[in-house]
Amino acid sequence: MQYNNLPATFKILLVDDKEENLISLEDMLEKEGRTFIKTTSGNEALKAALRYDDIGLIMLDVQMPDMDGFEVAKLLKSNSKTKDISIIFVTALSKEEQYILKGFEQGAVDYLQKPLDINITKAKVNVFEQLYFYQLGLKNTSTEL
Repeated sequence: MQYNNLPATFKILLVDDKEENLISLEDMLEKEGRTFIKTTSGNEALKAALRYDDIGLIMLDVQMPDMDGFEVAKLLKSNSKTKDISIIFVTALSKEEQYILKGFEQGAVDYLQKPLDINITKAKVNVFEQLYFYQLGLKNTSTEL
């Protein structure tokens, strides 16, 4: 999806401590015009988010050693450079309301339960991709005006 003066690719940061989950997510979401950055820890994810200016979406596992997804999201949302990146939590944790609410309180915009439904996952990522380009287009128009 190419708009005037907008990047040709949609960059997705995938964060999961299990390499097989990263491979599976990338295979599921692979589409022309998308690129992926894969990290296996919260610290790696934070470094990648700061290194790349054009990340459009973060697919963030909740259960990871050292730093869980909730902590990563809180740190991302507290940094001016990364606070506007959309985050989808991907988790095998219970569907209990307390976990879902905690995810939204930490800055998530959506929550996906493992095992992932391929069609729902693809549909949600497609929506966030469209929103990302619409927002960039609005920013560019606003700057021009």
